[in-house]
Amino acid sequence: MKYRHIFFDLDRTLWDMEKNARETLAELFFRYELDQKGIQSANEFIFHYNRYNDLLWDRYRRKIIDKSTLRALRFKQTFAHFGIHDRNLSAIFDTEYITEAPKKRNLVPGAKELLDALRDDFSLHIITNGFHETQLHKINHSGLEEYFNHVITSEGCGHTKPDKKIFFHALQMTGAKKEEAIMIGDDLAVDIVGAREAGWDQVFFNPSRGKHSEEVTYEIALLEEMNGILAK
Repeated sequence: MKYRHIFFDLDRTLWDMEKNARETLAELFFRYELDQKGIQSANEFIFHYNRYNDLLWDRYRRKIIDKSTLRALRFKQTFAHFGIHDRNLSAIFDTEYITEAPKKRNLVPGAKELLDALRDDFSLHIITNGFHETQLHKINHSGLEEYFNHVITSEGCGHTKPDKKIFFHALQMTGAKKEEAIMIGDDLAVDIVGAREAGWDQVFFNPSRGKHSEEVTYEIALLEEMNGILAK
């Protein structure tokens, strides 16, 4: 087989980020009765949280802000959008979200089945941009830890996808050669372009079948389609 090492993104590729985050944020919304503070619904709160969080993560990936700034601002900006200026409440939400969300166990459909099918024939690894401790909690609580030889986090190695350095670090850490490595991820700009620029083959996991103009090695809409790619 051409590939010996398979590198997975974590959030939205294996761990169901949207579902797990939504469950956690909805629980916090009702626990702290945000509907009594002028926010009409959990859906509205989650929508605006995601908007601010995504913007901050983009700035974090580009090294404009650091981890502490991202965490300090995402709930503060969300609450400010609704006219709520309560530093204590923002801090509570940040602490409880970062504690509770990683304990959620929802996985992307087909994730466990794919890993079971691959584990005996390939070395499996994760490359993720998430915070080191948080990502390890997600992996452990969702039962994924048994599948992976190495977990490379941006915080742990000091480089963030799509920076080529995180992919070079992954090869060094795992002893893999780029010719025998393949990256699978859902973020075209971060996972796929990053791996491509590092000289790796890539699999763009595109469950929504969104259109794009990037050149990718493979593209799938269902995780089970990986089996066909790796059997070639």
